[in-house]
Amino acid sequence: MNFEKSIFENRKEKGSPFLVAHRGVCGANIPCNSIAAYKIALAQGADVVEIDVAKSKDGKFYVFHPGMEHVFLRSSKGICDLASEEIDNMYLVNQDSVATSYKVPTLSEVFALLKDKVYINVDKFWTDVEGISNEIRKAGVEKQVIVKTNTDEKSLNYVKEFASDFMFVPLIWGKDDVSERLLSQGINLIGTEILFGKESDDCISKEYIKKMHDQGLLIWMNSIIYNERDVISAHHTDDISLTVSPDMGWGWLIDKGADFIQTDWLLMLKNYIQGRNKA
Repeated sequence: MNFEKSIFENRKEKGSPFLVAHRGVCGANIPCNSIAAYKIALAQGADVVEIDVAKSKDGKFYVFHPGMEHVFLRSSKGICDLASEEIDNMYLVNQDSVATSYKVPTLSEVFALLKDKVYINVDKFWTDVEGISNEIRKAGVEKQVIVKTNTDEKSLNYVKEFASDFMFVPLIWGKDDVSERLLSQGINLIGTEILFGKESDDCISKEYIKKMHDQGLLIWMNSIIYNERDVISAHHTDDISLTVSPDMGWGWLIDKGADFIQTDWLLMLKNYIQGRNKA
C-alpha cells in the first residue's frame, strides 16, 4: 500500500473492495486482537486491519475489545479496572478458553507492527479521542489510520478538536444525516460505515451509494456477525457466504458498491473476489 497516495487513489488502483481483517485473523489457538492475529492478517493480504482500543486503570493503552474480558482473559474485571502491571502478566485464551502464551498487546506494539504496511481502523476511538490521537501521532501512523465514532455532537466535536486530520468514517445507522454537514466542518471525511438491518434502508439504496461515490467518498460495509440479534448488513454476512453462497453475502455487498468489506474470513473473501475478477 502506498501511503503517499490518497486512500481514494489506492482504492481506484486496487479495483476491488479493501479487505478489512476484523480483529486480525484468529481461530484455534490464535486469539483475536493479538500480535499473532495481526501477523496472520498481514500474511493473508489484508488491506486494512481493525483494532480495538482499551485503557488500563493507570492510563496505558492496549489493544483489546472492552467488555470481553470474561471471554478472552477469563477475568471478572475490565481492562479499565486493571493496572497495566496486572494486564502485562495476563494471558489470552484460545477458542476453547484455554490459556495461551499470547499476551494483550499494547497499542504502541500493534502500531509498530502495522506501520507502513496496511491501513489501521481504530475502533473504540470515541472512548478517548484525545489520548488515542496522541498515541497515533507518537507512533507516526497518521497516514494509515482510519478512525470512527458515532454521529452525536459530543463525539464529533472531539474529532474536530483532536483528530481533524485523520481519515474519518462516521457510523451510519439506516440513514445518513451527517456526512453533508461534515464535509464543510474541517473533518477529513473519507466516507461512511453503513449499518443496515433491511435491504430497504436508505443508506444501502442505489441513490445514496451513487451520491457518495459521485462525491468521491467511500462506503464501508460489514459481513461480520458480532451478535446475531444486531443485524448490520441485512443478513448478507460471512455466515451466509460460507454456508450457502458467497454471492448472497460478499457478492451482494460488492454489487451494491462496497469499498471496504470487514470480515472474519479474510482469505476466503480474498479468494472469492479473485475468482469473481477472473470470471
